Amino acid sequence: MPKLKQGLTVAALIIALDQLSKYLVMQVFMLGDYIQVTSFFDLVRAHNTGAAFSLFANQAGWQRAFFITIAMVASIVIVYLLRKPAGSVQFKLALSLILGGALGNLIDRIVHGYVVDFLYFHINQHYWPAFNVADSAITIGAMLLVWDSLRKPQPHKA
Repeated sequence: MPKLKQGLTVAALIIALDQLSKYLVMQVFMLGDYIQVTSFFDLVRAHNTGAAFSLFANQAGWQRAFFITIAMVASIVIVYLLRKPAGSVQFKLALSLILGGALGNLIDRIVHGYVVDFLYFHINQHYWPAFNVADSAITIGAMLLVWDSLRKPQPHKA
């Protein structure tokens, strides 16, 4: 079972990859610039002031403090859970991925006031919202949490 140090190492790697990739995108692209990589994938520079998939992005500005607070509270809870001896390796890995992703996007919100997104998938003219390494880690972590919960035997009710 991964120890707290291992979980924090995974989170730190996610943060480093996330921040490095965003730094490179910001050095190469101006806001809105993009490069078509394949027929279904582009690199783009987008700024997201909202939550996942730009939810609440059109709000008056309250969402920045709200999402900073949510990320900080979630990070504290996740570190607490990582410290506990209970939980499968998959559960701890999932938490570590979510922690790294949450902190990666938190850094953006604090430093820039928005999250930098750059991965842009599409089918013809139907585009998925742009996302980043942190978003990917959060999504994979959430899927691992669901998978872990489905694998656990449920107690029988009498």
